[in-house]
Amino acid sequence: MSTVKKTGIIIAAHGRHYLADADGTHLQCVTRGKKTNVAVGDIVELTPTSNDQAVIDRICERKTLLYRSDQYKSKLLAANVTQLFIVVATEPSFSDDLISRSTVAADAAGIQVRLILNKVDVAEGLEQARTRLKVYSSMGYPVHEVSARTRPEEAVAELAPLLENQSTILIGQSGMGKSSLINLLVPDADIAVREISEKLDTGKHTTTFTRLYHLGGGATVIDSPGFQEFGLYHLSEGMLERAFRDFTPYLGGCKYYNCRHQQEPFCAILDAVAAGKIARMRHDLYGQLLHESSQTLY
Repeated sequence: MSTVKKTGIIIAAHGRHYLADADGTHLQCVTRGKKTNVAVGDIVELTPTSNDQAVIDRICERKTLLYRSDQYKSKLLAANVTQLFIVVATEPSFSDDLISRSTVAADAAGIQVRLILNKVDVAEGLEQARTRLKVYSSMGYPVHEVSARTRPEEAVAELAPLLENQSTILIGQSGMGKSSLINLLVPDADIAVREISEKLDTGKHTTTFTRLYHLGGGATVIDSPGFQEFGLYHLSEGMLERAFRDFTPYLGGCKYYNCRHQQEPFCAILDAVAAGKIARMRHDLYGQLLHESSQTLY
């Protein structure tokens, strides 16, 4: 067996086990030592150790990295993505906190965001969902309305062109229909999941790992497990205010250069909140994130 180094892309991660695609060959990978800082979407240099196994020698420089963090550790979501699809639905109810945190994380990382409103065939919840999403569309985040189950062809027509020449990650709470969208957008996604599960030895737990699908033409789609919380403990105070795009027009307008936009007098951000130009919900989240960033222990 040749031990010539290979370059591959990480297409799945489960614990400290990874699956890389190296020119069409899938290799089960581990890192050297106890490092676990590998993300799906990473381009890596590998040394094969058998026909289907390899060791990760180096992670190539990333263009972007999307991750969440709590007080103690960080959880890598995906590397080298260019856009984030946040999947929400008319039912069950979605979390504004999760949406806002996701947009802040993406903006901090330089990743474009689109909101995908699924299940628009559920008429009784549609107008309320649209109203709740206006706070995001007013900030410039596009909202795309689809129904994966009842209007699949229309959903594909709406979303497939947005995936071209992009590396896209889909996130969302459980129950929003993210898996249904993946199955529409990625031919043979179920077959790919079964193969990846087998090679990662995850058995029946096919929804507990992040995985990447190739769409052709260089485009990729990354599916992530549903989650309810999106910690941003890793964002510093300076990073936070710049990651709130609704704050941008008012930054630099405060009387005091070290204004924290909480209770200070002559604060342009607080004035904008009072005038209804910044949603109070967003400013409340900013205060919560400031508190979280001061609690980081790692």
